[in-house]
Amino acid sequence: MSYDLAVWEGERPADDRTAGRVFNDLYDRYIDVDAGEPPTERIAAYVAGLLERWSDVTEDDYGTSPWHTGPLIREARGPVIYFPMSWSMAEEASAFAASLAQSMELVCFDPQQNRLRP
Repeated sequence: MSYDLAVWEGERPADDRTAGRVFNDLYDRYIDVDAGEPPTERIAAYVAGLLERWSDVTEDDYGTSPWHTGPLIREARGPVIYFPMSWSMAEEASAFAASLAQSMELVCFDPQQNRLRP
């Protein structure tokens, strides 16, 4: 089981409900497709920032990295990344991921709680 976050480029939606609609549209357009487009430069830079804090998950470091899949960049498509993290590290990792997104002027959305972060 994993805890998921979505981060994307664009204006911050006015409220959680609008953010949920934007997330669903982005998911349908970029994530839930067979052939995804490569991540934009800003999303790739965001992933690099996440990986500066914790390394990509591999068989050797499974349990020390919060990322539930690897390489993490594989979860990024176009202007969005929708990525899972392990429940055991989700609180710390999601707080960092949300803070990093905010610092890079990206939108962070928690699909489990249907709310914007932070």
